Amino acid sequence: QVQLQESGPGLVKPSETLSLTCTVSGGSITTNSVVWGWIRQPPGKEPEWMGAIDASGTTYYNPSLKSRTSISRDTSKNQFTLQLSSVAPRDTAVYYCARGSKGWCPWGQGTQVTVSS
Repeated sequence: QVQLQESGPGLVKPSETLSLTCTVSGGSITTNSVVWGWIRQPPGKEPEWMGAIDASGTTYYNPSLKSRTSISRDTSKNQFTLQLSSVAPRDTAVYYCARGSKGWCPWGQGTQVTVSS
């Protein structure tokens, strides 16, 4: 059974770069036909897909966030990471990593990130 766990700082200052890691267990991030993605949910808003990385390492980004977003992976650790640059208070949200294959499932438990000075 695949499980995902997000990790990273809960507080980031404006203009800094947010960095989160997703550790995957019970499955390999190099499995074909599967993508690994990041989704965030700001308070009171709908979830927003941020981007994903597939088995070959190809990345896909939400056009609205593409200029500030970078997703990479470490296959030796079975982890993938999210970097979001130039953060602002509007980037405050619960950030989730998830496995994508005909839908996003499962998701990690999520991690709260607050952008504040």
